Amino acid sequence: METWTVWAVALVIFVIYILSSIKILAEYERGVIFRLGRLLGHAKGPGVILVFAPVDRMVRVSLRQEALEVPPQDIITRDNVTLKVNAVIFLRVIDPNKAVVEVSNYVYQTSQFAQTTLRSVLGEVELDELLAHREKINLRLQSILDTHTAPWGVKVANVEVKQVDMPESMLRAMAKQAEAEREKRSKIIHAEGEFSAAQRLVDAAHLLATEPVSVQLRYLQTLTEIGVEKNTTVVFPVPVDFFSGIQKLLAAVPPPAKPAGS
Repeated sequence: METWTVWAVALVIFVIYILSSIKILAEYERGVIFRLGRLLGHAKGPGVILVFAPVDRMVRVSLRQEALEVPPQDIITRDNVTLKVNAVIFLRVIDPNKAVVEVSNYVYQTSQFAQTTLRSVLGEVELDELLAHREKINLRLQSILDTHTAPWGVKVANVEVKQVDMPESMLRAMAKQAEAEREKRSKIIHAEGEFSAAQRLVDAAHLLATEPVSVQLRYLQTLTEIGVEKNTTVVFPVPVDFFSGIQKLLAAVPPPAKPAGS
């Protein structure tokens, strides 16, 4: 009787041990197994796996893409402008074994590399290049970080410069520059309009000179436009030929003769 009791207890302990050794990994998880301290060949999962403690020890690793925010960094650009810049990094584990064995904490390590890389890369560019060619800078940051994290089995998918904080003095200077640029464009457009209007007036004068009657018609049209408006303007219509006749008479009068001996 005592023998059966011992066997029953042993069986219950064995069943409990087997049940506790069953681990279920989700589709995005992998289990890195250390057996007696040695790394097994391949990561296990997904699905049901067996981990026989204390011989085996499992480390769960997620294969999902993670977003890592880089804290704001004090940057001095190549043209000596002080900025505060932060960024966001998108990374994922592609080799779970390396992510566990090669580095103690790949997220923290990537964050530290990102901070130093952000300061060094942005310190080599000017402010205008940072604002106008941000995509190119993002690609350069991603390439440098991916080179550092590749030995850990971590892939940096993308890096985005998130926000650029400039001092108030620089914001005012940029606002003045933009205002001056717009004023310059406005003056150029206004001058081009004046030139086009003057050119059209010259063409109209040449056209009116070919037909003298058209001047009289234009004169009458101007009087009609003035008469439509409700105003108190007094207009004395004078034929245009009257002025042209006076001009001809003045041209026909000979200049006064100079007195003798002068």
